[in-house]
Amino acid sequence: MNKIKEFDRVILATDLPESGLKNGDIGNVVMVYNDGEGYEVEFMTFDGETVAVETLLANQVRNISFHEIPHVREMIG
Repeated sequence: MNKIKEFDRVILATDLPESGLKNGDIGNVVMVYNDGEGYEVEFMTFDGETVAVETLLANQVRNISFHEIPHVREMIG
């Protein structure tokens, strides 16, 4: 897999219930820490509303595979 860089889209690999995020949610990397040990990732709705900005370890996100199908869910709350 390619190394994750700033501005890459990534997939959340775990649920984060305290932020309302679920495994499979798509976010945008806004900062890379310690050469990929961790990432600051912004999760947004399609209308541009920020849902959460989370500092995540490398094992909590993964690259997007272009053979995947995106899935949509409504944010409640």
